[in-house]
Amino acid sequence: MRLGIIGLPGAGKTTIFEALTGNSVDPGQRREAHIGTVSVPDPRVAVLSELYHPRKTIYARVEYFLPGSGDGEGGKAASPWQAVRDCDALIQVTRNFQSLDGQVPDAAGDFTALTPELILLDQMVVEKRIERMDLDRKRGKKPNEIEYRLLGECLATLEQEIPLRHNHELADRKELRGYAFLSAKPILVLWNNAEGDESPPDMGGDPDAAGGLVVRGTLEQEIAQMPGDDADQFREEYNITDSAVDRVIRRSYELLGLASFFTVGDDEVRAWTIQRETVAHQAAGVIHTDLKKGFIRAEVVAYDDLMAAGDYAAARKQGTVRLEGKTYAVQDGDILNIRFNV
Repeated sequence: MRLGIIGLPGAGKTTIFEALTGNSVDPGQRREAHIGTVSVPDPRVAVLSELYHPRKTIYARVEYFLPGSGDGEGGKAASPWQAVRDCDALIQVTRNFQSLDGQVPDAAGDFTALTPELILLDQMVVEKRIERMDLDRKRGKKPNEIEYRLLGECLATLEQEIPLRHNHELADRKELRGYAFLSAKPILVLWNNAEGDESPPDMGGDPDAAGGLVVRGTLEQEIAQMPGDDADQFREEYNITDSAVDRVIRRSYELLGLASFFTVGDDEVRAWTIQRETVAHQAAGVIHTDLKKGFIRAEVVAYDDLMAAGDYAAARKQGTVRLEGKTYAVQDGDILNIRFNV
């Protein structure tokens, strides 16, 4: 999972990036893009590792991508947000603290101010593609009529200044996946608050802001740079029960409809990330293409059933280990052993 961090100047994007990743961005390198990778906190992985004593324990990973301020160079229409097109979702950092020059926050205004730019960038992509398809038609090359029609629907939506994420049925069409539309991406709002402020701003019921999280950016940034014991003490002092990383990852999984399944054994215990309701055949392909190609059956036991039984052999005796076919919808917490033949 890759999450792109966007926001207006002065919102605290770099501060949030450092808080989430524990990385430090040198002031002289802010024109460059930065990527930070963190493990997805999941206590089930540690428990399974204690049970199997594998040589390797591998948690699922999340990438945070911070575009550089120089990513928008190259023309009047260039924008740093072009660089986040390959991200699965966007994190929009919105200032909810008084700036150093005394400017009071306008969280609602700042949040909505960025949407027109994302819409315009998508509109330019659509118009350019339609123009090319029209030119090909004049040259005798027949375009994909379904794609052409869907692009027309996208253009009509964008011209009304409506982000494509408001039309899930259109945005999710397979014919449009290659366009990676910015306004179609799920968006998670982070209200960047001052150290002593835990309250979210009044957004007037804006549905795009629903599910937003308050992060005391500077405070969380400081904690992320501390040794473990000091960080725990600091969190206790400021009544932080869940770190920004834990809360953002948890909400990101909800936003994208993600789940985790596990593979276990003496060699490794590993968490894998999939879309909810992914079928067993597709989940096998996440592990390795050969498993998908030669898929026969999936041996499945739920994490809770394994814990209740005590070990795999006991779970098998209790009948909670079962064989499932290609179309089985993998559930969060399932432990899979793929039977295959290539």
